[in-house]
Amino acid sequence: MNGSPSESKPQTATAVLAGGCFWCTEAAFESLVGVLDVTSGYAGGAADTANYRAVCGGDTGHAEVIRITFDPRRISYSQLLDVFFDAHDPTQLNRQGNDIGTQYRSAIFYATESERVAAADKIAELTERRAFPAPIVTTLEPLVEFFPAEDYHQDYARLNPEQPYIQAVSAPKACKVRAKHAALFQ
Repeated sequence: MNGSPSESKPQTATAVLAGGCFWCTEAAFESLVGVLDVTSGYAGGAADTANYRAVCGGDTGHAEVIRITFDPRRISYSQLLDVFFDAHDPTQLNRQGNDIGTQYRSAIFYATESERVAAADKIAELTERRAFPAPIVTTLEPLVEFFPAEDYHQDYARLNPEQPYIQAVSAPKACKVRAKHAALFQ
């Protein structure tokens, strides 16, 4: 037998990111090498308002997020952050295009101090090299709890490729990420 059983079994870690509509961000991450699962959901608010109807009101404190479960031996947290910053516009405050409200904010929900430091370092790096034409407004927020979105939101772009919003907004973002990070795709 080559290697120990632990070498063949994937290790897992998670990252929770908010970059506008979760349909768009989910689509950008699903096919990355080392990504085992992407789940749409909500973070930043309370359990009793973690549902689409309430979150759409924009006053629950939640953001639409994705939880990425990944194998850190195949893709790093830093690489996920690179994709994150290319999958949306981190200079738009509380919006992504026509999706407006705090639920569409750009945010990194960190679960550990090392994630917070890595995210802060990534923002500093991008700012220093002037990667964007305006200041990055992405917030760093502690992850208190992740709430999965309703079942009909899961894998939405993949299951509904002909839906007009997916064609107009989601698909172009996913294509941009695929072109820029081709080596990270399966």
